Amino acid sequence: MGEKLNLTKEWDKVFKKSEKVDHEKVTFHNRYGITLAADLYVPKNAKGKLPAIAVCGPFGAVKEQSSGLYAQEMAERGFLTIAFDPSFTGESGGQPRYVASPDINTEDFCAAVDYLSCRDDVDPEKIGIIGICGWGGMALNAAVIDTRIKATVASTMYDMTRVNAKGYFDLQTAKGRATKRRRR
Repeated sequence: MGEKLNLTKEWDKVFKKSEKVDHEKVTFHNRYGITLAADLYVPKNAKGKLPAIAVCGPFGAVKEQSSGLYAQEMAERGFLTIAFDPSFTGESGGQPRYVASPDINTEDFCAAVDYLSCRDDVDPEKIGIIGICGWGGMALNAAVIDTRIKATVASTMYDMTRVNAKGYFDLQTAKGRATKRRRR
């Protein structure tokens, strides 16, 4: 199931590594069989079952950027966190590369919750998600369908899922999409 990923071993983030957390690379699969890569951040000297958060976004970005910084910051505050690359992006698998699929990318959040809820050091009743920028919409979609998600933050200017369906400012109609497809 899934493809073998080539994960970077050294610190490859655009932000400084915190001395307050432990970091490691992890992988998990979504229900479409795509292997997702994530950075795991755990508060140093953590004991017992921790509240957990999965973080993704901004749209088009990778976990070595904003989502990793958010995850590391939340780990400094006592949460076990993962920042993951969505399907088709960064170190995660999936073909073709660098595309978005609202259905699959919503499932990516649910797969991250699957991963977190199966860990011995996570309290499965205290799992949240953070969607940054265009991923805020994917986070909201996941929260609607996955009752294991107890808290959701959409740090976003717009709902990317809606933009994919209706265009920016809801200017795209079904008829307009069909017309554009026929012209190609």
